[in-house]
Amino acid sequence: MTNDELIDDLQRAYDGDPWHGPSLAALLADVSAADAAAHPVAAAHSMWELVLHLTAWTREVARRVGGGVPATPVEGDWPSVPRLANGEAWRNARLALGDANAMLVEAVRTASEATLASPVGNTRDPVLGSGLTHAGMVRGLAQHHAYHGGQIALLKKSGARS
Repeated sequence: MTNDELIDDLQRAYDGDPWHGPSLAALLADVSAADAAAHPVAAAHSMWELVLHLTAWTREVARRVGGGVPATPVEGDWPSVPRLANGEAWRNARLALGDANAMLVEAVRTASEATLASPVGNTRDPVLGSGLTHAGMVRGLAQHHAYHGGQIALLKKSGARS
């Protein structure tokens, strides 16, 4: 898979026109801070928690494409929603997701074919996303976006009022 094809997958998933439904940016565009922080489904993550999770893993994948070894994101797998969960903090969370996606797109744009074909780490660890190629990891992140985008769509339908 070429750099341009990977970038196309990432951009469609984040703010483009994916075949499966709305992109992440489209799903989140009309969500208020209160609805983002709400838990309309028992034992499910909030939309805000999902955005922080997506941001953390997008940054981690960008770091790996840039040569970093596989690790859990610096922010953690599921970063906490800030105590002051207001409109400005929610806007900043969405902007951070956009910035992380732009950083990853740039990392993929400048990555060599050899980097994209090389393995991530030395062993297969599904939790860390290691043991596949860098290109496979990037494709997996686009799939991760679609998976959690589906959760966000369901949360929007299950009680949050935007």
